[in-house]
Amino acid sequence: MISLPKLSQLDLATSTRIWLASQPADMRCSFDRLAELASSVTGEDPLSGHLFLFRSRGGDRLKILYWDADGYALWYKRLEEGTFKLPKIEEGTKSVQLRPSELAMMLDGIDLKSVKRVKRYQRKKDSKEGAGGIKRE
Repeated sequence: MISLPKLSQLDLATSTRIWLASQPADMRCSFDRLAELASSVTGEDPLSGHLFLFRSRGGDRLKILYWDADGYALWYKRLEEGTFKLPKIEEGTKSVQLRPSELAMMLDGIDLKSVKRVKRYQRKKDSKEGAGGIKRE
């Protein structure tokens, strides 16, 4: 039987973390200044290989900084229409960690403030249960 991965499995498939700075950044900033910002707003090492996202004041531009084995790489996108819809960020928070699925939704134009995860059933694991939920004595 073919099984498709769940979003939670996709989100856990990588050790790369994704950090979004909560305050807008000056889009004129380049590698070194963005690396300084990444360190100061997340407390993480910009050489770690994690992704550090910075948005413009207008919300129509996004820069992603990451370390790529032998130097910084910078991904930059400007929307011709509309803005990037960010997740809810509590006041006073410098940065928020995103899941890969949330980054994909944000880049696809999905408003993360309106996305709600609904409660799902999870069977409780009992140490006395064997395969198929059969109790062992």
